[in-house]
Amino acid sequence: MNSLAFLKQMAHDVRHQKMRTALTVLGITWGTVSVALLVAFGEGLEAKIRAQQRGLGENIVIAFPSRTSIPYQGLGKGRRIRINDEDIQALRREIPDASFSGEFSRQSSSFKREKVRLTPDMSANSPIFAVMRNVIPAEGGRYINDLDMDRRRRVVFIGNKLKTDLFGDGEAVGQTIMVDNTPFLVVGVLQKKGQDSSYGGRDEDKAFIPETSYRGLFTERYYENVIFQATSATATPLVTKQVYETLARRHKFDPTDKEAISMWDTTESGKFFAIFFGIFRGFLAIVGSFTLIVGGIGVSNIMYVVLEERMKEIGIKLAIGAKPRFIQTQFLMETLTITGIGGALGFLITIGVMAVFPYAGLDEFVGTPKASPLVLLSTSALLGLIGFIAGYFPARRASMLDPVVALKLG
Repeated sequence: MNSLAFLKQMAHDVRHQKMRTALTVLGITWGTVSVALLVAFGEGLEAKIRAQQRGLGENIVIAFPSRTSIPYQGLGKGRRIRINDEDIQALRREIPDASFSGEFSRQSSSFKREKVRLTPDMSANSPIFAVMRNVIPAEGGRYINDLDMDRRRRVVFIGNKLKTDLFGDGEAVGQTIMVDNTPFLVVGVLQKKGQDSSYGGRDEDKAFIPETSYRGLFTERYYENVIFQATSATATPLVTKQVYETLARRHKFDPTDKEAISMWDTTESGKFFAIFFGIFRGFLAIVGSFTLIVGGIGVSNIMYVVLEERMKEIGIKLAIGAKPRFIQTQFLMETLTITGIGGALGFLITIGVMAVFPYAGLDEFVGTPKASPLVLLSTSALLGLIGFIAGYFPARRASMLDPVVALKLG
């Protein structure tokens, strides 16, 4: 049978089974939409949460000096551990596979511009801090640099929300603000970013100044916390162990005393979310796949109905010499065609939903659905498999009919 004859035969079947065919195509379409959209929304949500996580910093560890809880070398427990610049320099020398920055924090400084007076959180640190913490300047500005550090410049980098509070819609870079009655030049504004966690307030509300300038103004020597980042996430546990050992040696405390220096390892949450979203995407794919399987059952049912209605035709074809393989191929092609039409409609609807969704303004909460090539290929493969299975058994039954019995029943 050539392609034209095949299409005519299929059109004939559709005319006689309009409702069944329409419902079958609808089932396949809905199943395709379910699989593709559920997985796409799962990927979009994962990308959204990961972007929020990166707002704090990617694969960083935040160390908070505290008090010892274990006696060590004749020294009692409860001793206060204080980290200064010499400790940071030692860490940089002894652990070259990581970046380090100390951080001073202050919540009581007054920021004044014209009639606006605020008391935001202030962080004093080094240039590498911005790299580790994903503090990215908006266009036209910059973060604190090495020259600012060396010359103890009175410059400040401000969060995007703090900028709005101080300057409104006006330009901030190049302007001067008073910090505890000391003039500071604004050199940059934070590029807007998502941030789902923090340890001292959101970056958008903060001000950042060079740590050397901070020490000169407030005469503080000891950091509130230390941030470090290994060259790779896999190296983080080893680097963390080396940090404990280095600081324990310098401050004479037991390197196994985890209370002396509390560590917040953000890579742990990354591992958790990787496992969680792997299971989550799998769950969504299974739920959508069951919907698609239901559509496949509908395709199989309609092909059995077609088989009953075309019994006489099949008997005639077999009687005049048609091979069983020919009959089987014909039924399989019809099944795959119906499945393909439903799948194509499903993909079109999926693409349409993904294109329109960002305009609804909901992507801020659940992310933007993304149909990766893997999702499309996996859905197409599943669709083809279900179509083949749905058509195989009716086709096999048709090809195994006895011509005499088929003519009699037809």
